[in-house]
Amino acid sequence: MFKKLWKIGSALLVVLFMIITLAFTSMKYSGVTCKSVRIEYEADDKITLNKEVIRRMVRKADKDIVGKKFDQIDAEKLEAAVEKQAAVFKAEVFKTVAKDSSSFSGILTVRVKHREPVVRVITSTDSYYLDKYGHRFPVSSTYPAQVLVATGRIDTTYAKEQLLPCVLFITGDEFWNAQIEQVHVEPDGDMVLSPLMGDHLIELGTPEHLEEKFRNMKAFYKQVLANRNWNKYESISLKYTNQVIAKRR
Repeated sequence: MFKKLWKIGSALLVVLFMIITLAFTSMKYSGVTCKSVRIEYEADDKITLNKEVIRRMVRKADKDIVGKKFDQIDAEKLEAAVEKQAAVFKAEVFKTVAKDSSSFSGILTVRVKHREPVVRVITSTDSYYLDKYGHRFPVSSTYPAQVLVATGRIDTTYAKEQLLPCVLFITGDEFWNAQIEQVHVEPDGDMVLSPLMGDHLIELGTPEHLEEKFRNMKAFYKQVLANRNWNKYESISLKYTNQVIAKRR
């Protein structure tokens, strides 16, 4: 009985402590002024926008943010403003209170998660990145990324429905991710792959039955190219079911 009462009492104390803490935090925030805006990035982001670009977006959404009371700042509005940037996947705004010698000061932290490019599409009229969700965002010198390159006849629909599944298959396989550096799309929609090792092209054909095609290609590599005769063939075709057709030089 005593143990039961002790547990209940302990639980009530925890709840009371949380209520007091939240009330105290709320009181602190209500009178705290935002002194600065800090930008943070996720550690694993492959690309990063210039922090000053993000900071300008925050100030554009709320030009009086520095000097404004914390309880007057709309965090959701600021998050939405930053997420309008095409290269941003998600933004979170945190209000942090720091105590100096005599008072509290506020730091507004904007934590940004960037989109992760999986392929760079280059056509005769355009150049852009796609992430794994098919979201398109522009290429910029401020955040270059080393990713698979796709060239040729690629419209928006083809990029999302045909090219992207093939790219995700390649990048999802350790061997092919290291071996394939470019995908070229012919006018008829067939794909031609450029490997990193070997002076040959891989004629993939349409992006169908990918697992089977790449399995056959890997078997061909193991059986025929095991002696490092990488330059013996001009092209290797995987267009036809259960066939690997190699064209000698």
